[in-house]
Amino acid sequence: MRKIATICFVLGLLSSALAQVDRSKAPSPAPAREIKIGVYQSFMLKNGLQVFVVENHKLPRLQFSIQLKHDPIFEGNKAGYVSIAGNLIGTGTTTRTKAQLDEEVDFIGASLSTGAYSLYASSLSKHTDKLLELMTDVLYNPSFEQSELDKLKTQTISGITAGKDDPNTIASNVRGVLVYGKDHPYGEIATEESVKSISVEDCQQYFKTYFKPNNAYLVMVGDITLKRAKKIAEKNFSKWTAGEVKNKIYPLPGPPEKTFVALVDRPASVQSIINITYPVNLKVGSEEVIKARVMNQILGGSFSARLNQNLREEHGYTYGANSQLSSDDLVGRFIASASVRNEVTDSAVYQIMYELNRIVKEPVTEEELQAAKASIAGSFGRSLERPQTIASFAVNTAKYNLPKDYYNTFLKRLEAVSVEEVQDIAKKYIKPDQAYIEIVGKGSDISASLKQFGEVKYYDIHGDNYVPEPTKSIPAGLTAQSVIDNYIKAIGGAKQASEVKTLKAIYKAQAMGTELTMTVIKAAPDQSVLEISANGTLFQKIVSNGQEVVVSAMGQTPQVDVETKEKTIFESAIFPELALRGAAPKLTALEQVDGNDVYTIEFTLASGGKSTYSYDTKTGLKLRQADKIETPQGTMVALTTYSDYKEVNGIKFPQKIGQQQGPMNFTFELVDLQINPIVKDSIFSLK
Repeated sequence: MRKIATICFVLGLLSSALAQVDRSKAPSPAPAREIKIGVYQSFMLKNGLQVFVVENHKLPRLQFSIQLKHDPIFEGNKAGYVSIAGNLIGTGTTTRTKAQLDEEVDFIGASLSTGAYSLYASSLSKHTDKLLELMTDVLYNPSFEQSELDKLKTQTISGITAGKDDPNTIASNVRGVLVYGKDHPYGEIATEESVKSISVEDCQQYFKTYFKPNNAYLVMVGDITLKRAKKIAEKNFSKWTAGEVKNKIYPLPGPPEKTFVALVDRPASVQSIINITYPVNLKVGSEEVIKARVMNQILGGSFSARLNQNLREEHGYTYGANSQLSSDDLVGRFIASASVRNEVTDSAVYQIMYELNRIVKEPVTEEELQAAKASIAGSFGRSLERPQTIASFAVNTAKYNLPKDYYNTFLKRLEAVSVEEVQDIAKKYIKPDQAYIEIVGKGSDISASLKQFGEVKYYDIHGDNYVPEPTKSIPAGLTAQSVIDNYIKAIGGAKQASEVKTLKAIYKAQAMGTELTMTVIKAAPDQSVLEISANGTLFQKIVSNGQEVVVSAMGQTPQVDVETKEKTIFESAIFPELALRGAAPKLTALEQVDGNDVYTIEFTLASGGKSTYSYDTKTGLKLRQADKIETPQGTMVALTTYSDYKEVNGIKFPQKIGQQQGPMNFTFELVDLQINPIVKDSIFSLK
C-alpha cells in the first residue's frame, strides 16, 4: 500500500504563505499607556452562588458562564473521566435529546457548551429567556445517555491512540509525570484502559459532587443591568441546591536533587523536542508573580527574548525557543522549550543552559527591563478591551482571595520592578542544577552527546523509566531484498500479489468533528489517483499516470518537484516493494517501533529522494513509513503507520492507516476494498 501523502502539500501551501512574513526583526516596544480597568458588580444568592456582573451595552449580546472553583481531581484508574463527564453534561437532557438541544440553540443563533469545570451560554440579549431555559435545563436535568458516553469514549481513545506517535503529545505526557508524578492530578495520563472503564455512574457522581452553587461562580457579561441580573439569577439559579464540596490536599512536588536527562527514544525522529523543566512553588497573586513575569519575559517570553535570540537568530538551531514560569495554587512550573534538528540537540541544550545560568549570575540590562515592562503593560492593556477580561479578574479575585485592588495596581507594581529584583527572582526560581532535561528524539543519534548534562535515563511514552536493551545487530547475511521477500510472503506471496492489476480502497477518518474520506485507485504498473474530501467536499487530489504527477489542493495546483514526483510514482504501484521501479533498497537498522523489533529499509530513488519503511521482524508485515519533509520550520518527518492487517482475496491489507505530520494526526480506517475492479484509463488523466 502506498504512503498517504495527504496533508503534506496542503501544509506546504500554508507554510509558503507564512514564510513571506519577515520574522527577523522584532517591533520596538511602545511606552506604556494609562489604563483604566472596567468595573464589575457582585452579589450572592442564598444557596452560596456568587454572581459577577460586567455591563457592556455596545452590542445587544449577553454571555453567561458558570465556573467551578474546586481544585483539580486525581482520577486514578478512571483517568479521563472528569473531562468526559464535562462534555457528557451537554449531550442532552431528560426533556431534550442532543439533536433537539442543538436545534433550539441554533434557532436563536446562540452558543451553549459544557466542560469539566464550566458551563457557557451566549446569545443576543433579546433571546435571554430562551437561552436561560436551555442553559438551566442542561444544568438541572442532564440525561447522561450511555450512547453519548460511548461516542465520547471512542473519540477520546482515538485521540490517545493517535497521540502515541505524536512527539508533542508524548513530550507533554512524560513532562507531566516528571514534574508532578503520576499520583498528582497534573501528572496522570489517560489511557485506553482507563477511558474504557469510565461508566455513566462515574460521570453522574462527578456532576452530583461538584456542580454545586456554593462551589461555583455565575458570570454575566454584556447588555444587562445589575437590577436585571439579580432578577435573572434569583429566577433561574436560586433553586440550585447547595452541598458540601471537599478539596483534596496533594503533596507539593519538588525539583530533582540533580539535573539529569530524561530521554524518550523515537527512532524515526529527525528533530528533538527539548524541555528543560521542574516544579516551582509560586502561588497565584503572590508578590513575586509580577517580578517573575518580567524575568521570564526577558529570558524566553517573547520573540526578542534571550532564548529565541540565541537559538534562532544567532545559531539557527530552531524556528523558535521560549520559556514559561507559571503560578498555580497547587504547584507552578518552569519550562524552557525548543524543537531542533537531531544533529544540534546537544548544542541547543548547552545554549539553553547557558542562558539559564546567565540570567541567574548576571543582572539584566536596563534596556531589557524597560522593554519587558512595556510589552507586559501593552498586553495587559489590550486584554482590557474585552469585557470578559474584567469578569475573569473578578473571578480570580474571589477564587484566589486576592486584594480587591490587585488588578488596579498591576501597572504600578509592574513599573516598580527593578533590575535587582529580577535577578533575585531568577536566583530563586531558575534552577539549571535541579532540572529535568526532557528530550524526545532519536536516541541512537543523540544519547552519547547528552551525557555531558547529567545521567541519561530512558522513559517510555507513558513516563515510565526503563533500562534500554543493548543495541541489536542486524543478523549476518540478512539483506534488504530478503526482508522485502519476507514481507511479500507475509502478505500472501508474490504470485498472489502480482495478480492484483487494479485496486480501489476507501478510508474514513475523524478530525476535529470533520469526517475525512480518502479514496485510492490504482492500476498496474504505476498509475494512481488519491482523493481527500472533508464532509463530502473534495479538497485534495493527486494523480499519477506513471510518467508525471499533478497535485491539486484547495483550488491550487502547486509545482511538483522531481523528488516528490518520483516518490509518488514509486508509491503508485499497488505493492511498491514488488515493483521497486529502480529504487535501491538498503537495510539500515534493527530497531523498535511501538515496542516491536523492526528491520528498517531505506529506499533511495534516482533523484536522491529517500523513503524509509519498517517491517516487523516476527510477522514480516510493514508497520511504518517515514518521509522527511522540508518546511519553513525546519525538517519534519511525515509518518505513516500500518496496522490491523486482514486477509482479502488471499492478500493481507492493513485496515488502519495512520498519518502524522507535526501536530496533525489522523487514523484512516478501511471501509471498502475492491480487488481488480474495472478502472478506466481516463481517471488517470492529468488534465
